[in-house]
Amino acid sequence: MSTNEFYNFIDDVQSPLKSFAMSLTKDFEDSKDLFQETVYKALKNKEKFRIGTNFKAWIMTLMRNTFINNYRRKKRIKTQFQPSDSFHFEMASSAVLNKGESNMANAELMEILESIDEKLRKPFWMYYLGMSYNEIAEALETPLGTVKSRIFFARKELQEKITALKLR
Repeated sequence: MSTNEFYNFIDDVQSPLKSFAMSLTKDFEDSKDLFQETVYKALKNKEKFRIGTNFKAWIMTLMRNTFINNYRRKKRIKTQFQPSDSFHFEMASSAVLNKGESNMANAELMEILESIDEKLRKPFWMYYLGMSYNEIAEALETPLGTVKSRIFFARKELQEKITALKLR
């Protein structure tokens, strides 16, 4: 297949491809980037396309896979778990400029954590320290499902109390 024929195939599916990119990214600029990257990959791998197969399905699968790979890459790069006195994920690019403010926030979080029921706080704290659900269940001699639900309810209660604190 010649390059001109391949360009014609791309022109034929350009509109649905752009719509699909927009439905995946939900952002105009990101959809343009995804479209451009997909067309680049299609041109780079045009010898892998077999004549007689559905070109639209082939290139949309290429776009979907590109989107998924980019999403996973961004997720892996941008977020990192930093064990500290706080209970959230921090963006790699964020920085706390004022240690006094950070210390106050951590003290407030510890007060909130101390205010929840011991049955919820203990498994949550063990999970926060890096223990697996199974290790916690063994240490507390509690069923695995109970440990998971207590950690869930501890998170939920902490979230509610933190939200209420912010609204004050």
